[in-house]
Amino acid sequence: MNAITLTELSKTYPNGKKAVDSVNISLSPGEVFGFLGPNGAGKTTTVKLLGGMLTPTHGSCSVFAINPAKEPEKAHALCGVVTEHAQMYDSLTGIQNLIFYGSVYGLSSSESQKRGLELLNQLELSDAKDQKLSAYSTGMRQRLSLARALIHQPEILFLDEPTSGLDPESAQNVHNMIRHLARENGITVFLCTHQLRYAQEICTRYGLMEKGCLLAEGTLEQLRAKVCSGMTMKIKATNIPKELSRHLNSEGILEIPVQSEEEVPKTARRIIESGGNIYHISTKIPSLEDIYFHLTDRKEKTDEHTNGRCH
Repeated sequence: MNAITLTELSKTYPNGKKAVDSVNISLSPGEVFGFLGPNGAGKTTTVKLLGGMLTPTHGSCSVFAINPAKEPEKAHALCGVVTEHAQMYDSLTGIQNLIFYGSVYGLSSSESQKRGLELLNQLELSDAKDQKLSAYSTGMRQRLSLARALIHQPEILFLDEPTSGLDPESAQNVHNMIRHLARENGITVFLCTHQLRYAQEICTRYGLMEKGCLLAEGTLEQLRAKVCSGMTMKIKATNIPKELSRHLNSEGILEIPVQSEEEVPKTARRIIESGGNIYHISTKIPSLEDIYFHLTDRKEKTDEHTNGRCH
């Protein structure tokens, strides 16, 4: 059974804005899925549809075969949500907040406290467990929000910019915890972010969104295959052979597309044998950012010849 399924999912708001346009995605349990794109891409609307807070205009979505629009309570019981701006009770301490939210999910007070203390320890908040939330920093609030989302041991975790406001060490701690939850506990992570480099470090599969459209989805290798193959070799050299000079960029650096690393020494040998000197060689595999910008450029060119609908 899929953890999450989107089938031709669409949402148009009353003002006519189409926030999500015919999106199709299927996620297996235990995946860390990066749902990526800038503000206004449709990420938050999609999460609200999956959480039952909005009803689709067209198409459908489900979490473990539950329709969240028809049975939101059942869907909520399976899901945890972390938003970019954590909202909890400032007058309560960290552990009191977790005990309260545990009770909302049907846990006993003792269960909530035991689970809450474990999470506070994992997220390095044990020392602040008895401090009121009003004394928490932004980063501490964000970590407590993650603990709140995990208090009832959900099967799906929706994360919206989960490392917002965190220092590098705390962010790395959250990264490790997310990986552990997916790998060891089988939790499906649906990560919404516009930080593509961050997503590349943590996710196993990606969906790239722009203006409500799903541009592409798949693993990093699958996405690379869709937009380009191989890698780019950069060489700074003198006396470049004529047959290679067409690859010179505006800075006088050779940028040559290659299919494998075996082509690197062959190209270097050609330059040396022609009397050239090599000062620098590097290879670059397309990053998630490279792929995203390639796809958005392609979509813009396509939209110039169509009415702008997703393709």
